[in-house]
Amino acid sequence: MDKRVGAPDSEQLAPTPARTLLLATGLATLLVLLVVFYYPVWTVFENAVLREGYGVFDALANPLAAVTPDVLLGVLSDPFFLGAAHTLFEAPLRVPGDVAAWTVELLTTARPALASRPPFVVLVHDAGNVDFGLFGFTAYQAVLSTLLSVLLGLPGAWVLARFEFPGRQTLKSLTILPFVLPSIMVVAGFAATFGTFGTVNNVLAALGLERVQMLYTLEIVLVAHAFYNAPLVTRMVGTAWENVNANAVETARSLGAGRVRSFTDVVLPQLVPALAASALLTFVFTFMTFPIVLGLGGLRLATVEVWLYASVNQLDYETAAALGTLETAFSLFFMYVYLRYEARRASSGTGKPLPRERLFDAGTLRDWLVRAGVATYGFVVLVVFVLPLASMVLASVGGVSDPTLEWWRLLVERQGGSRTQPSVAVWNSLLFGLGALAVALPMGVVVAAFSTRGGRLRKLGDTVLMAPLAVSGVVVGFGLLQGLVFGVDLGPYRVSVVGPAVVVMAHAVAGYPFVVRNVAPMLGSIDSRVVEAARSLGADRARALWDVELPLVWPGVVAGAAFAFAISIGEFDSTVILAGENAYTMPVALKRFLVDRTAGPSIGPAAAMGTVLLVVTALSFVVIDYVGGRYRP
Repeated sequence: MDKRVGAPDSEQLAPTPARTLLLATGLATLLVLLVVFYYPVWTVFENAVLREGYGVFDALANPLAAVTPDVLLGVLSDPFFLGAAHTLFEAPLRVPGDVAAWTVELLTTARPALASRPPFVVLVHDAGNVDFGLFGFTAYQAVLSTLLSVLLGLPGAWVLARFEFPGRQTLKSLTILPFVLPSIMVVAGFAATFGTFGTVNNVLAALGLERVQMLYTLEIVLVAHAFYNAPLVTRMVGTAWENVNANAVETARSLGAGRVRSFTDVVLPQLVPALAASALLTFVFTFMTFPIVLGLGGLRLATVEVWLYASVNQLDYETAAALGTLETAFSLFFMYVYLRYEARRASSGTGKPLPRERLFDAGTLRDWLVRAGVATYGFVVLVVFVLPLASMVLASVGGVSDPTLEWWRLLVERQGGSRTQPSVAVWNSLLFGLGALAVALPMGVVVAAFSTRGGRLRKLGDTVLMAPLAVSGVVVGFGLLQGLVFGVDLGPYRVSVVGPAVVVMAHAVAGYPFVVRNVAPMLGSIDSRVVEAARSLGADRARALWDVELPLVWPGVVAGAAFAFAISIGEFDSTVILAGENAYTMPVALKRFLVDRTAGPSIGPAAAMGTVLLVVTALSFVVIDYVGGRYRP
C-alpha cells in the first residue's frame, strides 16, 4: 500500500525540509514585523499615552495609574496644532450660545499663542482669515492635492482606456513609476525646473520677463503631489474603464440613449468606485506627505510629518510621540475605510471591453477637437511629469548655456573631510538595497502564500500586509530610534541595534508589501487542481508551494524583488532619522546637497546625485515592467 496517499500516518506528519523552511520563514517574518514595525509603533504610542516610568505591563495591571491623556490633550488643545478647533479639547462639553461670537473667539485665540514657540517655528498655517493649525493645514493641502491629482489623472485614464496608439502599453506601464521614484529625487527635479535659476525661470528671463519665486509655495507642493498621485488615479480608473461592459453600453444606445446619456447612466457608475478608491488613497498619501513638503515647502508649509521630524531634531520627543500617535490613528482609520470599501466593491469586466479608437485617425470636426484636447493634455503631462526629470539631468551637466562636468567630478572627488561622501552614499544604498531584498523577498512570499492559500489566515495576512502601508516611515523611524537604537532592556542586558542593521530592517519592512502585491495575484490565479494534484501525490503544503506554485509565479517574484530593491534605494522617511555618520544613503546625501550652500545657488551637486538615483530606479523599473508585466503565468 502506498503510504503517500490516503489517511495521514507518521510518514505524512513528519516534518519535511520544505515544511520546516516555510515554518521557519513564517516565524522569522512574524519576528521581524514584531521587532521592526509593531514594537517601534507601540513605542511611539507608549510615549504618548503612558506616564514616565510605566510600561505596557503596568498599563495592563493598573491602567488608571499608568495611562494619561495629558500629552495628547496638550497637542489637541494647542492652537498651533489644531487652530481654531483647539478649544473643543480645552472644554469639550461646552455648548456655544452665540455661534458667531464663539467662532470669532476661536479665530482670535490661535495666533497669540505662537509667540511662545521655539525659534525654529514659523507662522501658523492659514488660508484667508481662518486659522487651520498644523492638522487642519495638513488636511487642507491633502484635499487640494487630491482634487488636483484627480483632475490631472482622469484625462490620462480616458486616453489610455479609449484610444489605441503606438507606445500605449509603455505609457500604461509608466503609471507605476510613483511607487519606484524616490520622492526626494522628485524634489531635486522640481527645484531644477521651478527654482530661481531653474528651467522655467530661465525661459522667462530669455523672453525678457522677471524671474518668479515658485519654490516654497503651496502651489508648487500641490503640483509635486499631483506628480506622484495623478498616475495612481490614471491607473485605477483606467483599469476600471477598460473593464466596462460594452454590451451594456450598446444596449443603452439601442434604446435611444445618446453618447452623454449612455456615459452617465452606464459607464460612469462603473468608474465611480475606482475613482473614489483612488481619491481616498491619494488623500491618505498626501496627508502623510514628508519629503516633498520638507524640500519644496519647508517649515513655513509644514505638515504633521514635517513637524514630527522637526520635533525629533529638536529633541522634543514628547511632541513627536503625540503627533505620531494621532497621525497613525488617522491614517489607520482611513485605510480601514478604504479596505472596507474595496471589499464591498462589485467586480466588473464580465463582458467584452469597449472598443478603442485610433488616436491618429480623425475625420469629423468633433474628432479633431478631441485630438486637440488630447494634445493639450499631452503638453501638460510633459510639463508636470517629464520636464522635472529632464531638468534635473540637464542641471547635472550645467545646463544648455554652460555645459560642465564639474558636478559629476564633485561626486567622485568629494571625499576626505567632507561630511557627505557621494561614493559612501552610493555604496551604502546598493548594499542596504541588497540586504533589504534578502529580508523582504522571503517575507513577501510567505505573506502572499498565507493571504491567498491560508484559509482562516487570509484576513490576517491582508492585515499584516496593509499595516506597514498605513503607517508613515517617519513614525517607524522615530519608533526605531526610541526603541532599538536607544536600547531595549532584556533582563540584565541592554540591547541596541544601530547603523546599517537598523536601516536595512526598516527598508525591508517598507519593501515587502510590494513583493506581496506582485506575488499574491499570481498565486491566486493558479488553478487549484494543479496544487491538489501535487498534494494527492504526497507533497505537503510547503512542498507544493516550493515545487509547483513558486515556479509558476517566478516572474512575479522577480518583479517584487525589483520593487523591494527600488523602494530601499529611494527610501528617505525613516532613513533620514536613522542614518548615522556612516549609514547615510543616496536620498539622504541628496537632501544634504539640496541644503548645502558651498556650491552657491547651483543645484548641480543635488542634480548629479538625483540623476544617479534616477538611473538606478529606472533599471529597477525596466525589470519590473519587462519581467513582471510580460511573462505572466
